[in-house]
Amino acid sequence: MDFELPQELATLRQRVLEFVTDKIVPFENDPRNGVYTVEDSLREEMVALTRAAGLLSPHGPREYGGLGLDHRSMAVVFEAASWSPLGPLAFNIQAPDEGNVNLLHQVATPEQKARWLPDIVAGRIRTVFSMTETATDGAGSDPSLLQTQAREVNGGYVISGRKYMISAAIGATLNIVMARTFDVAGRDLGATMFLTDAGDPAFKIDRMLETIDSNTPGGHAEVTFDGLFVPHEDVLGQVGQGFRNAQVRLGPARLTHCMRWLGQAARCHAIAVAHAGRRHSFGKTLIEHQGVGFMLADNEIDLHVCRLAVWQAAWLLDRGDYARNETSMTKVLCSELLGRIVDRCLQILGSIGITRDTVIERIYRDIRPFRIYDGPSEVHRHALAQRLAAHGPFDAVTRCYPMPAPR
Repeated sequence: MDFELPQELATLRQRVLEFVTDKIVPFENDPRNGVYTVEDSLREEMVALTRAAGLLSPHGPREYGGLGLDHRSMAVVFEAASWSPLGPLAFNIQAPDEGNVNLLHQVATPEQKARWLPDIVAGRIRTVFSMTETATDGAGSDPSLLQTQAREVNGGYVISGRKYMISAAIGATLNIVMARTFDVAGRDLGATMFLTDAGDPAFKIDRMLETIDSNTPGGHAEVTFDGLFVPHEDVLGQVGQGFRNAQVRLGPARLTHCMRWLGQAARCHAIAVAHAGRRHSFGKTLIEHQGVGFMLADNEIDLHVCRLAVWQAAWLLDRGDYARNETSMTKVLCSELLGRIVDRCLQILGSIGITRDTVIERIYRDIRPFRIYDGPSEVHRHALAQRLAAHGPFDAVTRCYPMPAPR
């Protein structure tokens, strides 16, 4: 692996950092940047600025108006763009839209791409990915428990069921729905993804969930599909291949989450270093006390390790490698280490850290759910343990099972 940034990418990174610092950070105190959600008017204003700067949608395919970056370049640019918690929204790289762009680009038909990708990449519309269900009603961490059904009728399918923790539903245009599919004879064909209209009256938002995070426009909701009709041409991918096609989205999306949180953790670290360098206690600056200095040193180590893990997994994806082990391990590693970084930063700032006088308080709340969504750490560990039980240790050099026995 070559870790040296090409000059073009280094220049783009600097442009992104300067743009975020000058144009996006000032919006952090905007009243539309609410406690539980970000208003769409603020997102649209920021997107317009980013579009004018020629920086919008670095992940988006060039043919649909994006910058068309590969995963390694995205790792660099996403981290820089996420120096502010509002950066992912401003650059149109926030979940679920970013992952849905990749999913559509990889799986959709040419007609579906032409219909949806230009508006999503341009930031004109928002999207939803409806997969998770409540613990009592169906699929959470175990997608095999999927209860939402799509039954084939004349001309298409009718979807009925309930979903939980559905992000960005309010104000969205496109809703990608995962449902267990049955043909006209009642045979279970497996899970399928469908492209649906988020404004259809048969899609109902039952209640908004009050969560500790605040970085998703439209918030998080519990929703119901009450006989929602979807024509055959709006099936996304192949009937019965929903889980397989979902991995096209979920693997890279776990990695892009890591990229975004790297930027925000680095911002918290910079704030903590500056504070520890000017704040005095017992005759020294805070950073001169080992208790604080060692915490900051640990932050440096953890940021370095996470960045290397992200770059390696991104490099593998760019080679066309599914990188299942790497994306899973990287997601666990980053969600836990980056969370610790933000926690240390809040501790170093003391009482200031728990106020909105700095951005650390908000990032602290927002980053905690990272250990849960896109697969809790425990589920990823379980999957890795199952592969260990079946195949033995994984050789990270040759990238195969089993790892050669030492001589």
